[in-house]
Amino acid sequence: MAEVLVCVKRVPQATTEPVITADGLGIDATMTGSTMSPHEECAVELATQIADATQGSATVLTLGGAESVDQLRDALSVGVTAAVHIEADPAAFGPADVARAIAEVVRAKAATGAPYDVVLLGNDAADTGDFQVGVRVAYALDWPVVAGCSTVAVDGSVASCVADGPEGTGVFEVALPVVATVLEGGVEPRYPSLMGRMKAKKVAIETVVPGFTPAGSGRVGLALPPPIPNEVEILGQGASAAPAVVAVLKELGVVR
Repeated sequence: MAEVLVCVKRVPQATTEPVITADGLGIDATMTGSTMSPHEECAVELATQIADATQGSATVLTLGGAESVDQLRDALSVGVTAAVHIEADPAAFGPADVARAIAEVVRAKAATGAPYDVVLLGNDAADTGDFQVGVRVAYALDWPVVAGCSTVAVDGSVASCVADGPEGTGVFEVALPVVATVLEGGVEPRYPSLMGRMKAKKVAIETVVPGFTPAGSGRVGLALPPPIPNEVEILGQGASAAPAVVAVLKELGVVR
């Protein structure tokens, strides 16, 4: 029976042209709405799969204001059975602060005699691009960590994490407990059913408050890269363009 904690973050929905907030420190979600990232959707799916396969349980956690409860309800509607809300201003918490707050929750759970065996997170934050939280959580807990996983499975006291490395795809077998960060693409997140959404509304969410003052991110500001210019190549006109078109199709492998 594996106890799984999956951590999610409320982020702006993806748009073709993100807008930076007036202070330059975040992405403005005023016109886009908010969601959890595709990485975290896959982490939620893996958490439910592990819990189902081991007759364990999956708990979802987020740090944020009252509005971030929406993302907890989303996870609850697709199979997660419990939720923890770390009530705090996310703008005041840097990656090290978030990791510290998550580690506090994990230690508190261990103190009850029913510790978490696996902590799953998205590989990186969809809004600020932070890749640090998962590694920092593992460091704070003195647990092993596998980053960039496509799938995670648990068999007894061992987690099998599939991740791409410099030599190709590898399978990392790690003794529990373990922290793993998840990349999208390894599993297909399930969509919530109407019954799932109704059940999610009835789940009592545990609320905790961090026991420390956050240091902040130290972030100076975010900047958008310049747009990639569009390039058009005219191959010719009329029948005279046919040889050039054939050459392009051969280059693309469409024809031989």
